[in-house]
Amino acid sequence: MKILNQKQIRETDAFTIKNEPIASIDLMERAASQFVKRLLKKVLIQGEIHIFCGKGNNGGDGLVAARLLMNQNYVVTSYIIEYSNQASEDFVCNYDRLKNTKTARIIHLDENSKFPRIENNDVVIDAMWGTGLCRPIEGFSKSIIEKINRSDAKIIALDIPSGLFCDGINSDSSIVQSDYTISLQTPKLCFFLADNHQYVKNWEVVDIGLSKEFIDNLDVSYYLTEKKEIKKAIQSRNPFDHKGNFGHALLISGSTGKMGAAILAAAACLRSGAGLLTVQVPKSANSLIQIAVPESMSIADSNENCISEIPDLTSFSAIGIGPGIGTDTVTQHAFSKLIQQVQKPLVIDADGINMLALNPALLKELPDNTIITPHIGEFDRLAGRSENQFERLSKAKEIAIDNQITVVLKGKYTAIVRTDGKVFFNPSGNPGMATAGSGDVLTGMILGFLSQNYATFEAAKIAVYLHGMAGDYAANKFTEISMKASDIIDHIPKAIKKLLN
Repeated sequence: MKILNQKQIRETDAFTIKNEPIASIDLMERAASQFVKRLLKKVLIQGEIHIFCGKGNNGGDGLVAARLLMNQNYVVTSYIIEYSNQASEDFVCNYDRLKNTKTARIIHLDENSKFPRIENNDVVIDAMWGTGLCRPIEGFSKSIIEKINRSDAKIIALDIPSGLFCDGINSDSSIVQSDYTISLQTPKLCFFLADNHQYVKNWEVVDIGLSKEFIDNLDVSYYLTEKKEIKKAIQSRNPFDHKGNFGHALLISGSTGKMGAAILAAAACLRSGAGLLTVQVPKSANSLIQIAVPESMSIADSNENCISEIPDLTSFSAIGIGPGIGTDTVTQHAFSKLIQQVQKPLVIDADGINMLALNPALLKELPDNTIITPHIGEFDRLAGRSENQFERLSKAKEIAIDNQITVVLKGKYTAIVRTDGKVFFNPSGNPGMATAGSGDVLTGMILGFLSQNYATFEAAKIAVYLHGMAGDYAANKFTEISMKASDIIDHIPKAIKKLLN
């Protein structure tokens, strides 16, 4: 699913109006109708409905919603925020339509108005400012937002919470803190940025019939991965396949006290379909890995406690390095040697990324088919501290483009950044996955798909989606509080089976 920016949303509206053709006032009616349908399916309305409307097209949507809800016998009051003497044509038209409805309740709010009483079981609909907002909200309008936020009513945003910037971060606090956002046609970039979570707690998209042909031809920077894409991308197997058809993965992992990372990554790699797996571990852990993951083969490093050397890479189809290896001096030397020698698909995680941060020049030496999988802390060590998630995302795009690698920036909506700078947000997963070892599981999964000859970006996208999906099944069984990383591994088969079915 494409994520359109402010300009592209405006262009898509205009194209649809011209080429469907449909009058803009009728498109507004259609959009608000879809909003109301979704609202009534998702929200139990027990009290009154308070709709706060600006004087632009977002406010016009709100006025249509008010009329439609009144037609279904809900008690609705519409509040017009008088921040300007000007109003859009469609707002004026829908204001007149609502005003001519016998039971219409319309209140105009200015700087001298008393804020209305809102009960706990009421519903507030925010239709004050839409995607066109480009500066912080000030004056009495800001105070209205603050009072809405202080109410105990359920707050529903129409298209986007008022005060948010569609395409980034607005550090100003005068933003509606919606409980639920119903977005029209496309999600907005701001939904995926951690800094905006308090404003966009839950959201979904409703199709309002904008031109799919026009959207398909738009060049966008951001996408939301959908289940159907992952299902289509997974390769089928035929009856005459054998383990040699699905690659031989090498996992370089573990150090004294951190062998759990190697075990988790190895098990996840095999659960993701790798034909063969060899795990290189410190000498002291060789028997441990063979007992814990008997399906894998092992290479014992000459060093008792950490990784100090790189094996012959000839027979391997993909390589993973980082989980639990530490940053000992001899390990750093071995890591540098690997980067200089490897020509196979490569996934780097955890201390592998920390070693890149210690020696940034190695970034330029990474082979083109490399994936790095940092969490926020690791990424900030590599790229420098960022003030917010939008800045961090911009740096991830720069690193991906400059070094022609794939960056998997982990988080609530893990961002997979392609070598051309295109960003794909992943929707699966839950907060229970913020637990020790979850990242090691993801590394193993990516390695498993890389070994099967999936293209680098596809391997990352599939593994991230399935990792989140397996995590969702684990949370459903154990709760987000009690689940652990190995539970994710146990549910990889269920995620794959569900996806393929």
